[in-house]
Amino acid sequence: MEPLISVIIPVYNVEKYLNKCITSVVEQTYKNLEIIIVDDGSTDQSPEICDEWKKRDSRIQVVHSSNGGAGKARNTALDMATGDYVTFVDSDDYIAPQMYQVLLEQFYDGIGIVECNYSMVYDDSEKFKEERKIYKIHTYSAMEAMYENINDHIFRQLIWNKMYRKDVIKGIYFPTGKKIDDEFWTYQAIGNASKLIYIDQKLYAYRQQEQSVMHLLDAKKRLEALKAKEERHKYICEFMPQLKVESLNNLWFTCIYQGQRVLKDKNKENLKSVYPQIKSFIKKYPQINLKDITDKKQKIWIIFAKISFCGTCKIRNLLKIGL
Repeated sequence: MEPLISVIIPVYNVEKYLNKCITSVVEQTYKNLEIIIVDDGSTDQSPEICDEWKKRDSRIQVVHSSNGGAGKARNTALDMATGDYVTFVDSDDYIAPQMYQVLLEQFYDGIGIVECNYSMVYDDSEKFKEERKIYKIHTYSAMEAMYENINDHIFRQLIWNKMYRKDVIKGIYFPTGKKIDDEFWTYQAIGNASKLIYIDQKLYAYRQQEQSVMHLLDAKKRLEALKAKEERHKYICEFMPQLKVESLNNLWFTCIYQGQRVLKDKNKENLKSVYPQIKSFIKKYPQINLKDITDKKQKIWIIFAKISFCGTCKIRNLLKIGL
């Protein structure tokens, strides 16, 4: 019997894009799907669109709930999921017809997560390549994948370009009430996987729009990014101490970047309330050892930041570094 794949789609006020998203899922070449759509208290026509799709396709389940954020919606769906594998789709995005077939084919004993590449799009016109077996496939240990996650190359915090063996993500829930809940979740899934696979083929269309969460993050919400990095750092120190230096280095540069953003925004309230909190992360983790940093440019910036965090952020802004 073919394995069942649970597809989780949280929905909130996306009537303009929702049909495209759901169509791309129901028209997958792989048919044994359990499609769980959680309407997170939408106030547009999204609930009606979800219900109409439920009538049209017996594989679709729809849950209507009060607004609690994408994390809460995904947790609701995770509790409902009965599939052997789990995957996520954001409701304003869409996927290649063969995405789930291609990802599923890469699972064998020991593989916990399979990730593909993706395209950043502005419309519905993405033309996915239909060819099969021409892409590059790479296998990683959990340690190697976490290294890539830290450096934001592949196995990034993105949850939707991956397929997960269900037992790998069992008991891992998204935080509720946060705008960037995926950054608190993905590293834990990576840490639970014995082996992971990356396929260098674009199978997911990530829609760019001004109203998306990442475009709307203000300085206070950006503190969540730092908190997520801190939680990941604690996790790495406990379970993968070999990566402690890389993780701490990344935490420092995330602080510098967020400090740059606050200074660039020139918001007096954020300068008084948020900026000191960003600096506090640096003070909590002062033990970075310059001898462990091989990148000369990074070493110079960390030396500057140790002398003057604010001055370093200002200089990098003037030079337009990292923005």
